[in-house]
Amino acid sequence: MRLSITWPRMHQMLRGALPGYCAFCLARTVAGQGWCHACFVEMPWNIKSCRHCANPLHERTQALCGHCLRKPPPIRHTQAAFLYQAAITELIHDFKFNASPRAGMLLVELMLTTVPRQPGAALLAVPMHPVRARERGFNQAQWLAEQLARRTGLPLLQAECHKLVASQRTLNRQERAANLRGTFRMASKTRALPAHIMLVDDVVTTGATGNALAEVAIDAGVERVDMWAAARTPLGDN
Repeated sequence: MRLSITWPRMHQMLRGALPGYCAFCLARTVAGQGWCHACFVEMPWNIKSCRHCANPLHERTQALCGHCLRKPPPIRHTQAAFLYQAAITELIHDFKFNASPRAGMLLVELMLTTVPRQPGAALLAVPMHPVRARERGFNQAQWLAEQLARRTGLPLLQAECHKLVASQRTLNRQERAANLRGTFRMASKTRALPAHIMLVDDVVTTGATGNALAEVAIDAGVERVDMWAAARTPLGDN
């Protein structure tokens, strides 16, 4: 398969690809497109997923995963067209940890290939604590949201992360939710909020971060909160 290549090779391609060439295999592409048709087809698509959290579903007749059936989340719909696997993982890593603008623009273009059917009236990036932002150099969710706002014409709302929480990587769903309690607030300059907004992030894992921010937005007067992410980490029906 064209996309079964090592991370060092993928990183080299992402850094070296020129306009008119596929970032994943360096084949020629149509003008203005960052990938070839073959690589686009072979992306790890999230074809059938839970309506609320975008976790992949095994049964095509299902609409919700077991967790969302037992405890419906505040996020009504999550749009995550890809799984956090293979080339998408490598693309997000290059964007997130190497601050590659090429990788970031490819993610934006890929997200725009599956625009949510009900995009809401505004976008809201998942905020990052200033200390974390300084360590990384930027907030990847804010960058994606700014690019998507320019492309879609939707206004961009602002929220703040005022609590420096421990890393979420080793925590389970319940621990993540507890870790995030009291972390977010809407920006002080934000006035009247629209009834329907859409959060923006790069990857949804358990959904705890998005749900914590959604609860804050709902408390501030928003009626419906959706999520638009580049990818979803498959967790199984738990």
